[in-house]
Amino acid sequence: MPEIAALSRRTILAGGLLLPLAPGLVRAAARNLNFAVFRNGSKIGEHVINFSGDGSTLTAVTDAAMTVKIGPVPVFKYHHHAIEHRADGAFASLETATTTNGKDEHVLAERTGAGVRVDCNYGKATLAADANPMTHWNPQIFGGPPLFNPQTGKILKVRTARVTPGHVTIRGEAEIDDFYDETGAWQSLTGKLDDGSHVEYHRV
Repeated sequence: MPEIAALSRRTILAGGLLLPLAPGLVRAAARNLNFAVFRNGSKIGEHVINFSGDGSTLTAVTDAAMTVKIGPVPVFKYHHHAIEHRADGAFASLETATTTNGKDEHVLAERTGAGVRVDCNYGKATLAADANPMTHWNPQIFGGPPLFNPQTGKILKVRTARVTPGHVTIRGEAEIDDFYDETGAWQSLTGKLDDGSHVEYHRV
């Protein structure tokens, strides 16, 4: 997921164990995903994912836009754009651009023979070959390979667990619960933000 940066744990949040896309995930990814985003029960924005491709190649384009106001005055503005490519079921590349209250962040990540090479605001690095961006629409990334933040390019210090086939928990520097239907399609998210408030994604 794509993470709400200044408000969340760097924005609710964004090799050997290459997980193929299950048939259910391919079917799920064939549909676009649209979410309304709420903070403490008030709508603050939208998160949209558009998919293209087939069973062997898949492209996910994400746009998330959020604004928090105190009265009529915006105190937090956020926009995240991401293009993720997967080939033969494995992460292939990612390009993201994020603006948080006027601060711009960019990430370029690509799987190579040497690992996942990342170029971002914070420098260049080569991550483990099985690293995946934490993009919540894909439940198969959880429970195994290391995850990196699609907004910053940094490895996330989190542990994940599958409570039920449709419920994944993420704990550590993020506190998030993701929910999926029987086909593997992302349905909703709940999370706790750094300021103690709560964020929710509801599929629309």
